[in-house]
Amino acid sequence: MKLLKNQQQIAKANFDQTVFLEGLPGTGKTTAAIERIKQLIRSGVSAENILVIVPQASLALPYKEALKRSHVENSLNVRTVTLGGLAFEMVSLFWPLIADDVGFAHPMEDPHFLSLELVQYYMTRFIEPEIKRNDYFNSVHLHQNRLYTQILDNLNKSALVGFPHEQIAEKLKAAWTGDKEQAFIYDDVQACAILFREVCREHNLVDFSLQIDLFINRLWKMDQPRQYLTGQYRHLIVDNLEEDNPATHDLVSDWIKECDSAVLIYDTEGGYRRFLGADPTNAYELKSLCKVHVTLDKSRVMSDDLNAFQVELGQSLRPSRPIKTQGIPQQAIAYTDHRYLPQMMDWTVEHIASLINNEGVSPNKIVILSAFLPDALRFSLQTRLTEHGIPHRSYRPSRALRDEPAARTLLTLAKLAHPQWENAPDAFDVAFALTSSIRQLDLVRARLMTDLLFRNGTLLPFEQIRDAKIQSRITFDLGTRYEELRQWLADAQQGAMPLDTFFSKLFGEKLSQPAFGFHENYDAANTAANLIDSAREFRQTVSQIEPDLPIATEYIRMVDSGVIANQYMLTNPQNQEAVLIAPAYTYLTTNTPVDYQFWLNIGSPGWGQRLHQPLTQPYVLSRQWPDGNTWTDTEETETNQETVYQLVSGLIRRCRKRIYLGLSQYGEQGFDQRGALLVGVQSMLRRLAKGDSDV
Repeated sequence: MKLLKNQQQIAKANFDQTVFLEGLPGTGKTTAAIERIKQLIRSGVSAENILVIVPQASLALPYKEALKRSHVENSLNVRTVTLGGLAFEMVSLFWPLIADDVGFAHPMEDPHFLSLELVQYYMTRFIEPEIKRNDYFNSVHLHQNRLYTQILDNLNKSALVGFPHEQIAEKLKAAWTGDKEQAFIYDDVQACAILFREVCREHNLVDFSLQIDLFINRLWKMDQPRQYLTGQYRHLIVDNLEEDNPATHDLVSDWIKECDSAVLIYDTEGGYRRFLGADPTNAYELKSLCKVHVTLDKSRVMSDDLNAFQVELGQSLRPSRPIKTQGIPQQAIAYTDHRYLPQMMDWTVEHIASLINNEGVSPNKIVILSAFLPDALRFSLQTRLTEHGIPHRSYRPSRALRDEPAARTLLTLAKLAHPQWENAPDAFDVAFALTSSIRQLDLVRARLMTDLLFRNGTLLPFEQIRDAKIQSRITFDLGTRYEELRQWLADAQQGAMPLDTFFSKLFGEKLSQPAFGFHENYDAANTAANLIDSAREFRQTVSQIEPDLPIATEYIRMVDSGVIANQYMLTNPQNQEAVLIAPAYTYLTTNTPVDYQFWLNIGSPGWGQRLHQPLTQPYVLSRQWPDGNTWTDTEETETNQETVYQLVSGLIRRCRKRIYLGLSQYGEQGFDQRGALLVGVQSMLRRLAKGDSDV
């Protein structure tokens, strides 16, 4: 990409200055920062002295891939980190300096860092008995792991925003205006948060919130750890500043005063991760600390028509001063009204098939987005895409591990291979696992095989079926593959191996092979990799804390309880030849443009409504929330409307050619839908039809 004049200010100048770079998504800010890194190295700066800070690991992919393709010597030594990664490194390295002072029971022993899954495991071990004993949350109807993650979210907010974790309930109750029962719930949250922090100190456990607290409030204020970082990294690139949290902003505001150069990159109208602590207002205050200010205003992604669509839809969602643009908004969209959801999905897949088969569009240039992505919707889309021969994959974070079909299959097969666990799967799970494991085996024949061959927790040989008609119905080809899988599981019983090794060998030696279910299945491969990582981390961590525990059975029990999965990184959609299916927010935060977007069910209120979180409130637990203010229906309505505007504007700015708007009059539950996004689209179309456009 040829650099524009303002981009060159970043890429080729101001190497001894602090620079604040802002602009809308798609204007080339990251591209300019990548070129700056190359020029710094060419000018003699060591790659080891350059640090790129991003709010989440996936946002570092453009840097890693661009530097990998470059011919600049040692460019791969440029480090990319998140605040969490930096905190992990510093706490690990300088643990002896702080362990005793902050009250850990075993300061001479190493800390045990906890992932999201392990936090839920230890909350179940130590917090659940207290919840039952004290009858906490007796009016809250949440799965226990969802409850734990919201308690954890409050602890994370205290560390990232910068207030004592003992003040969680105080802040939440001060903004609440409803019934008294909710105030009692906040008190229960506070009691559990304090108890979990005490458990962490007693057992040398360090969750994310404690990592951040120890790093920001302890180590960063000490000379030796601070000099370790500021002496090593003299040139900073801080990208997507608006998606990061106040703890990162505080760190950067100190750091740029001591480094040789810095570029702080800010996406205008960003801040999509507010529910995770993002604070764009706080981020923008760093502009005053920078000596050079640069703005990029020409989109390198959107067409003129899409830009006009963004302006017109934005005018309907958030009326403001009219903006003159070029382009015809109607040319940027395809919009058809359907009565029922299946009709909308048929329309979606038919258009995708046409783009791929008739226009030569690569599948990785297409994404299918919805406000939420429930199992039924994903399954229906995947079935239709498979029928058309279209490769696809999906990404849904914050789900229980057991809810992913591939993980459920691996767990069931693990139980079959380990009868000594005395945890036999039920017949339905066995039939489902056979269907997923053996290509072309449907659920009807899989259930028939299960009824005949699943006995006392084990699988019998296929030859045990004596009836020739039943054998013929199943077919000997499928029976042969079943027997291969059964024999592999039987052989695995003979040698003891860690559970993660078992999963890895099962995937590599059998399930990923031709004629088996995971072959060329992107979703299954990603889920298997995540499950292997999860089991390995559990084994390595828990075995150190409690070496006498039966690790494999404890892990299976944890997953069966519905533990919410770790946040595994979404690989760049451009690197896999498959259509991506994802929730809108999930795709948006990857910051990856595509050619075509399909927005499903735009009448759903989920495009703007905040998720129901009875144990927390991300807008109240923020530096931008004034102490003493109350959260009313007015704030809720205004916030939801602003959310819709920001969400769809962000999506449009990450699309190059066209957006397909899918609408079904009746949603999944059979109710008529009139959400804010649909109202905005229809208002825009009526205004354009009357010739009142601002374009």
